[in-house]
Amino acid sequence: MKKRSFSNVGACAFDAYGTLFDFNTVERCRDRLGDKTDALRNLWRLTQLQYFWIHSLVGRHSNFETVTNDALNFAMASLGINDPSLKARLMDLYREFEPYPDVIEALGKLKKLGLKTAIHSNGTPNLLAAAVTSCRMQDLFDAVISIEEVGIYKPHPRAYQLALDHLGLPVERICFISSNGWDVRGAAVFGFRVAWVNRQKRPLDDLPGEIDYEIETLADLPGLFEKSQGRT
Repeated sequence: MKKRSFSNVGACAFDAYGTLFDFNTVERCRDRLGDKTDALRNLWRLTQLQYFWIHSLVGRHSNFETVTNDALNFAMASLGINDPSLKARLMDLYREFEPYPDVIEALGKLKKLGLKTAIHSNGTPNLLAAAVTSCRMQDLFDAVISIEEVGIYKPHPRAYQLALDHLGLPVERICFISSNGWDVRGAAVFGFRVAWVNRQKRPLDDLPGEIDYEIETLADLPGLFEKSQGRT
C-alpha cells in the first residue's frame, strides 16, 4: 500500500504509556520480585488491556487507575505473590515515569516544524498530569487528552474523536503515533495518518487498518515531516 503523505498534517497525537513514558515499573522492583519479574510484567499488561476492552464491550466503564489496580491484583494472585507493600509501590510508580531518551528532542523538533502536539491516552487526567510533570514535559504539549471525557477506551471511535475535538483539525490532518500495534491499527481505521513506533521490534498485530510508517524510535519521526515538507 502506498504511504499517505504527511504534507498536510498539522498535529501529532501520541499515545502515552510505552510510547512517550517508559512504564516498565515492574523492572524497578526486580530486587523484590526476583525470577517472577518478567512474568508479572507480562501478565499485568495483558490483563490490563483485556480489562480495558471488556469494560468497553459490556458498557461498564471503570477508569484507568481502577482497571490497572484490578489487573495487578489478578496478576499477583495468579503468580502467588502476596505483598501489599509491593503492590502499593507498583501502583505508585505509575506516577513516577521517565520519558524514553528519544522523546523530548523529537517533540522539540516537531514544535519547531510548526506542528501541534498532544497526548491522547487511556490514562486518567490525574495520572497523565503526574507523568507529564515527572518527565518535565509541561511545555511540550498543546493538549493532554484522556478518554475519561467519553468513558470508553481506545480503539473505540469515540475515544479517537477526542483528538479532533481538542486539536481543531480534521482527521486527515492529524498523525497518531503509538508503540502499540492494536492502537495504530485502530487509529488507521478511524482515519488518522499513522506512525508505529516499534520499540520492541515485534510483528504488527494482524488487525484492520493500514499504517503509514514504521519507525524504531521517535527520533525518526521529525524526518518524516521534514521530507514531506521538502526540507531534506
